[in-house]
Amino acid sequence: MQQESAYWLAWSKIPGVGPVLLKRVWQQFGSLETAWNESASGLGQVEGIGAKLLNTIKQQQSQINPLELFKKHLEKNPQFWTPNQDNYPRLLLEIPSPPPLLYYQGQVNLVENQGHTPLVGIVGTRYPTEHGRRWTRKIAIALVKHGFTVVSGMAAGIDGIAHQACLEAGGRTIAVLGTGVDMVYPSHHRQLHRDLQKQGLIISEYPSGTPGDRRHFPARNRIIAGLSRAVLVMEAPEKSGALITAKYANEFCRDVYTLPNSPEVSQARGCLRLIHQGAEMIVTEDDLLEMLGAIPALDQQPQQLSLFEVEKKESLPKLDPELLKIFQAISTEATPFDVIVEKAGLPTAQVSGGLLQLELEGLIMQLPGMRYQKIN
Repeated sequence: MQQESAYWLAWSKIPGVGPVLLKRVWQQFGSLETAWNESASGLGQVEGIGAKLLNTIKQQQSQINPLELFKKHLEKNPQFWTPNQDNYPRLLLEIPSPPPLLYYQGQVNLVENQGHTPLVGIVGTRYPTEHGRRWTRKIAIALVKHGFTVVSGMAAGIDGIAHQACLEAGGRTIAVLGTGVDMVYPSHHRQLHRDLQKQGLIISEYPSGTPGDRRHFPARNRIIAGLSRAVLVMEAPEKSGALITAKYANEFCRDVYTLPNSPEVSQARGCLRLIHQGAEMIVTEDDLLEMLGAIPALDQQPQQLSLFEVEKKESLPKLDPELLKIFQAISTEATPFDVIVEKAGLPTAQVSGGLLQLELEGLIMQLPGMRYQKIN
């Protein structure tokens, strides 16, 4: 497991190979160690790897020793997950661009990582109104008191208010940074950073010592959206990073909720735009909790087949043994691609082809977010 993580690190160091392409490589070969040792012609079969990038990859591979690089990296970055590890947040595996390395600091909750604790993102402007401040505190406290974990970006304004309210209420909160996990940005959040380490979790895709960079924050927002089952935009002007988070949430098939206010309030205009585009309005805490409670729970463990399901399975068209493994790995509920691969115990590329065949035969259907479901 650790050796495979070394290859995630090595691949992440190659210019031009970003999270989206790296996920494709992983899905194609089932292992980044296997991909590292693949021939140029084999790598060229991956969508997005052209002749120029292929040349770069081979040049870099000749200069990088993955295991030595990994050993040196651990000296300053002892705590991080890679997508091949069981502890990597399950919901992030669903998005097209999961961070190749996810650094963490603080209190890890593995049940949370497996997706069995509902995570809700709260984001908004750095310059909130009193209305936004008050409602952010109310909503954050209501969420943690009902068992939700709040995810935000530890920025000034709405983010900081949400984190602080969760901590004061004795709840759980996760901060996603655009810096290394050891960096405090903005500087006045130094105490919040310390409190999060004791009671919450700090995560980032950037290694220790990485300072703030404006280019990092839009990328950080996709992680907030990817971790969350729903995203709440409390206040946002028409040009706001919070709207980028909402955009990612829509792309990842997460629910988006927003707090309304008067169009005369500049901090509310982005929220009104979201409502116009179909976001749900936050009217009361109880209404929000009721809507969030309707989000389907992720399966905690494979369920035994009922008699009806056994009879139905026996009546299915005869499938090849490996195709049957893939079919049996899919639930009647939405099943993420990575879970199917794990349960089937087959190479990623083979599972991908098998899913297409099952879909063509009318036995399963594909859902947003690389999830699949048996057809009743």
